[in-house]
Amino acid sequence: MNAPANPLAMRMEGPSPAVEVAKDLARRGALIAPVAAMVGALFWGTHGAASVAYALAIVVVNFLLAAWSLGFAARISIALMAGVALFGFLIRLGLITLAVLLVRDAAWVELIPLGLTLIITHLGLLFWEMRFVSASLAFPGLKPKPGLDAAQASNSPTISDLSETKEHQ
Repeated sequence: MNAPANPLAMRMEGPSPAVEVAKDLARRGALIAPVAAMVGALFWGTHGAASVAYALAIVVVNFLLAAWSLGFAARISIALMAGVALFGFLIRLGLITLAVLLVRDAAWVELIPLGLTLIITHLGLLFWEMRFVSASLAFPGLKPKPGLDAAQASNSPTISDLSETKEHQ
């Protein structure tokens, strides 16, 4: 008789939905960058535009780093992925703080647009991305484009696929 598989010891195979979503967030961040930089320049001059660009870079790197670390950990185990999600968040908050503290006294930095951009773009990009993220195990990550059937749209395994694989091993 086979013992039931421990779900925490399971690991994910295939492409990471987190990486797919983070790449889409980065693409959307690149779309808003020129407008955000113009707003920074309008109110704070070239230093404001530079501060906005720096903050946007921090936000995009934060999302990409989060996705990469979750995807990497998920290939090892689901339990490790949970730990990386929790402690990785704290580490990335520290890295964001460090990135701001390292430049806070630089001549080109305007702290108000830097701080506003960090907060607004983190939240704004996440809320914008919610419209495009699938809430289905059949399509983890981004929603499939209209007109694709399930076989074309889904190239990553579902939880049931993973449990069936464990049972047959």
